[in-house]
Amino acid sequence: MEFIRQHQLNLMLIMSGICGVLALFVFITKTLKPKRRRSLLVMEASAMLLLVADRYAYIYRGNITTIGFWMVRICNFLVFGLSLVILYSLTMYIIDLYTSDGGLEKAPFRLQLSRVLAVCGITMLIISQFTGFYYTFDETNRYQRASGFLICYLMPFAIMILDLSVILQYCRRINRSVLIPLILFITLPMLATIAQIFSYGLSLTNLTLVGAAVMFYIFVLLDQNRTVERATKREIELLKEEQENMRTLFEQTAEALAGAIDAKDAYTHGHSMRVAEYSKEIASRAGLSEKQCDEVYFAALLHDVGKIGVPGAIINKSGRLTKEEFDAIKTHPVIGKQILENIHKSP
Repeated sequence: MEFIRQHQLNLMLIMSGICGVLALFVFITKTLKPKRRRSLLVMEASAMLLLVADRYAYIYRGNITTIGFWMVRICNFLVFGLSLVILYSLTMYIIDLYTSDGGLEKAPFRLQLSRVLAVCGITMLIISQFTGFYYTFDETNRYQRASGFLICYLMPFAIMILDLSVILQYCRRINRSVLIPLILFITLPMLATIAQIFSYGLSLTNLTLVGAAVMFYIFVLLDQNRTVERATKREIELLKEEQENMRTLFEQTAEALAGAIDAKDAYTHGHSMRVAEYSKEIASRAGLSEKQCDEVYFAALLHDVGKIGVPGAIINKSGRLTKEEFDAIKTHPVIGKQILENIHKSP
């Protein structure tokens, strides 16, 4: 405790800088869902401003100048108000988490109540600025707890209790990688709030709340990275599956076409398939790559495709062909070229 008392201003400066950087990271991050991105952005930006305000509240404490008068009041107001804003943002994050990923049709009533309590807390804080219900300032411009200061702590404490109850009830609906930091985000500031009541002059709640916000973002980022990795892996698998399906479709189409050609010629039934298999084997033994062997296979399989354009009466004529008929037979490579030249995806 004494270490924190001596170095808390430096801790606030360091942690506020970290929160500022994290807020920037959240702002430029595109992988987060919009509502969660907004919640995290508000959370980290509020955490940064909270520690800045808390630090200046300590720096100007006891300063009786006009600047000191206003700085102490404005900074203390921001400290209490931004704490509620952080918890409100957390509640909004939890609502989106459970309605989007957790399968809940609507947010539980307790989370809605948490939002109402946060708004009521800010409203009461504003009222207390004129009534001195939460805190006052003495003649040396120093913060003093008033009769209602416990209520000031009770509001955020009640919000954390409500949020925690929902998280524990529906803990099986979200990933453990997000569940654990959520629980820590709530329980650690709760313990710090209890300690804060008995530790006047220390910012245990604020430091713990901001530290939990930093930790929470890190865990969210790690979980998001895992989600992106899984999505990328699945996308690659689907792409490979699609490529395999396209290859299978191409093979089946080519084989069906070759079968149709062979069926037209009673004398050479199965000829195209045999030529393709022999050609691929020769290519393989010649040291060609698997891709080149496949190209040889399909080229051989479709080498007689032009016979489709030759009349069947000529192809299956039992007697000797006339010169005109033999010229017609010799056109089948040209016809084959005309048929296949529009297929640009394969050589």
